[in-house]
Amino acid sequence: MKIGIISDTHDNIPKIRDAVNIFNEKETGMVIHAGDYVAPFAIRPLTELRCQWIGVFGNNDGEKLGLSKVAQGKIKNAPHSLEFGGKKILILHEPGEVVALIESQSYDIIVYGHTHEPVIEKHGKTLVVNPGECGGWLKGRSSIALVDLDRMDAELVELS
Repeated sequence: MKIGIISDTHDNIPKIRDAVNIFNEKETGMVIHAGDYVAPFAIRPLTELRCQWIGVFGNNDGEKLGLSKVAQGKIKNAPHSLEFGGKKILILHEPGEVVALIESQSYDIIVYGHTHEPVIEKHGKTLVVNPGECGGWLKGRSSIALVDLDRMDAELVELS
């Protein structure tokens, strides 16, 4: 089973739609958003996903009430933990606690965003994934990640 990882969409609707199309084509079982949607209208393309999705607020998500309303409660305060596909997953936006969380080996997967830099690393049993920025505004590259829960590995997918 695959899950999709997306972060730092920053209102870039065409890139969000591209990501949704890839997640649907790859038949992901869930999509995780690691924050920085920015405006409530940026949630609408996520409603076209053919799977469930969940996310956390990022540091640029100022209109939390509007985002929560449009997302119908799918956006949580970070950190947020969940279990999916038999894996214990932790979602953050900012990476401040990532090193300590990795060392704890308490999670199978740790997802974060904020840095706009892609990271896919395995530390013991813990897979750490930052999909980079979907929005593409800061680094000029748009990317998402796909995680294979059976193999416990991930791949970065560049959006054109």
